[in-house]
Amino acid sequence: MTNSSALHFRPATADDVSTIMRIRLEVKENTLSNPNIITRQMCLDYLDTLGRGWVAELDGEIQGFSYAAHEDSSIWALFVAPGHEGKGMGKVLLKLAVDYLFGLGNQEVKLGTSPDTRADRFYAAQGWKRGEMKSATEVAYTLSKRS
Repeated sequence: MTNSSALHFRPATADDVSTIMRIRLEVKENTLSNPNIITRQMCLDYLDTLGRGWVAELDGEIQGFSYAAHEDSSIWALFVAPGHEGKGMGKVLLKLAVDYLFGLGNQEVKLGTSPDTRADRFYAAQGWKRGEMKSATEVAYTLSKRS
């Protein structure tokens, strides 16, 4: 486990978007078939207009991020840089996004991920309910707010 004093979480800012986009393109699973589909403007819009974003810094360097989309109460993105998985960043980044969406009054949060991946197993291990395949390459997950 990483030394907690070296691991820090904070809201993402416009200055973080280049690093966020780099991490998104570096991941080995849930890769984008078309890397141009996610734009800088989309990342900026999800910082405030469409949702909220957070980053995980390890020793002052961003190594993970999450985004919550408030319009459809979903996790738009959650990624940890290759080589930094398993340090607890994903769990905290997911909790920040879920707490934000539940704080808006949503009773359920949803997301989609590639089946048979670490992410697929991660969400199941966090108590999310695995649903139907949304497409040939994406499985749906939901998490209901506890009373």
